[in-house]
Amino acid sequence: MQGLNRRDALKAGGVLGAVGALAATNPARAEPWTWSPQGSVAGEGAGLDPMNVWDPEADEVVAAVVQRGDVPEVNEALRQWQYNGQPLPAGLPNDLREFMEYARRLPHWADHGKLDAAIEFNKKRGLYLGVLYGFASGMMSTVIPKEAKAVYYCKGGYDLTDRISKTAKLGYDIVTANAYADDGEMIVTCVKTRMVHAAVRHLLPQSPHWTATAEEQIPISQNDMMVTWHSLPTTVMRHFTNWQVPIPPNESEGFLHSWQLAGHMLGIKDEYIPNSWDEANSQASQVLDPILMATPEGVKLASRLLSLGSGLDLSILTRPVLGAFTRFVLGDKLADELQIPRELVWDPLLRFSWGPFIAVREGLLTVAPPSAEVYWMFDEFLRQAALLYLSELRMPISIELPMMNRDMSLPPK
Repeated sequence: MQGLNRRDALKAGGVLGAVGALAATNPARAEPWTWSPQGSVAGEGAGLDPMNVWDPEADEVVAAVVQRGDVPEVNEALRQWQYNGQPLPAGLPNDLREFMEYARRLPHWADHGKLDAAIEFNKKRGLYLGVLYGFASGMMSTVIPKEAKAVYYCKGGYDLTDRISKTAKLGYDIVTANAYADDGEMIVTCVKTRMVHAAVRHLLPQSPHWTATAEEQIPISQNDMMVTWHSLPTTVMRHFTNWQVPIPPNESEGFLHSWQLAGHMLGIKDEYIPNSWDEANSQASQVLDPILMATPEGVKLASRLLSLGSGLDLSILTRPVLGAFTRFVLGDKLADELQIPRELVWDPLLRFSWGPFIAVREGLLTVAPPSAEVYWMFDEFLRQAALLYLSELRMPISIELPMMNRDMSLPPK
């Protein structure tokens, strides 16, 4: 009972305490926070600017784990925890075990009917999702300034392929039919990722390289987490809408619900999680769209991401093709900022032929020569891009707490 009382106190006062401690030093948004919590899954909330709110429930516990030197033992124990319904392994400190038991519970608003609809959505759109998670959402992370800097200077910036594999696992787990079931892995992946974020919040402010360029004193605020959230489901749905992919309303709602649950399990407060696509787009227009721009760190990360497939026998996925698709999904402005060269063949091919290709694939048009060869090439691109995305899932993937920041004297992998 003491643990529950402590957690309730954190819920009630921890957020306000964090706001009070840092409100004076955090940079203000270009415009005041105006999105209403009435548009959230909670339907209510304090309306605090999420830029000044973190995750005190996880942060306090994980910081204590790091400070006590318990990280190696905790990581050893976490390697044994794989499935949602699996009991927590032995060897965890009591305070961390208590937090994890609490954090692994689905919220009361979880709807298994909507999750069934999400399974149908994922079955039908699997190839599209692989490409968009990899090249729309993945490359977008390089033009989210705070995220790009945090990734570059934390330990994940040293071994980017390892970091991408762990991010890919999140996208892979959520599209499985048993994502949130006892034999699935999505809840485990989210809780481990939430704890990694808490460790980064504790460690990154100790990096002189990060503090020299950062706009804030503590990384990964609720605002930052929502920015990243929008780079995934909101961005994917925007592309589906632009590509005129027909999606039944119940499947669209199910896809959103699967990501609403993911946001909750990752530590985003319910009052910041949109309750509809309209609310998601409204929030994204304030927290995501205005802040997209390249940084020196983002340029370097983007260059390395475009080279991830170089060691694979995937004939279509050359660096120029990957760069052209990145330009196609992010737009000319951001692609130019990332120093991605323009491609004389692929740029216009994507611009003028992708829409008809999607219509053919969805059965809305009949393919005819000479388009057939181009459409086959696009279909092969989708297949190979999905393979590239999945190739980063180098099993077994172990999401572990970091013990230190990136050693900037070592060349990145």
